[in-house]
Amino acid sequence: LVLFISMLFLTLLLLFLALFPGAFNCCTKVSDEIPKGILRRVERFEIQKADGLCHLEAVILYIEGRKFCVSPRIRKVKKLMKKNKHKIPRKKTHGRKQRRTKIIKKKEKKQ
Repeated sequence: LVLFISMLFLTLLLLFLALFPGAFNCCTKVSDEIPKGILRRVERFEIQKADGLCHLEAVILYIEGRKFCVSPRIRKVKKLMKKNKHKIPRKKTHGRKQRRTKIIKKKEKKQ
């Protein structure tokens, strides 16, 4: 009987995890303060809305593989999100390579 109940519990747990994979990734607490030093090292961020499985609004900051949950109402966090909202990562190219590429393209078009 104990084995049957254990197997049933395990089956239900696996079913729950399969149906709701994000259930254990939600922030359950948020910090209302964050040091500037941490904000400077943020690699990326996500916004957690208070709907669906997560019942708390939060901004999830990722720093060196670690996750920090902070309040979206913090002024410094709002500024960080606004600053990085439209930022498109670009590879830095040297001016000479870029000019050579343009010249080659122009020559190809003329022929």
